[in-house]
Amino acid sequence: QVQLVESGGGLVQSGGSLRLSCAVSGSIFRLNAMGWYRQAPGKQRELVATITDGGTTTYADSVKGRFTISRDNAKNTVYLQLNSLKPEDTAVYYCNADVTTTSWTRRDYWGQGTQVTVSS
Repeated sequence: QVQLVESGGGLVQSGGSLRLSCAVSGSIFRLNAMGWYRQAPGKQRELVATITDGGTTTYADSVKGRFTISRDNAKNTVYLQLNSLKPEDTAVYYCNADVTTTSWTRRDYWGQGTQVTVSS
């Protein structure tokens, strides 16, 4: 069993900042790549940012220069710093982790999502 628990969402004014956290726990042998996705009402889920176990990052064009993904391997936690927020960033943000378990299976796991709302 692997669990992802997100925190840090909320309501913020345009131009403001938030920091999302996602802690992974359970039968983890290895945490591989981790990432953040988001889904706005009426839209498909989209990739926001990813980070490999070696620290290589990728970002959606829409968030480059404003969002920063990072991870603390000792804490099995991935973070997403959201700066210069815009109303179009409003969405439910989901954490994703590629996990190799102690049972030697490997698959993606998802968090429950955290709401980010940006007011204009």
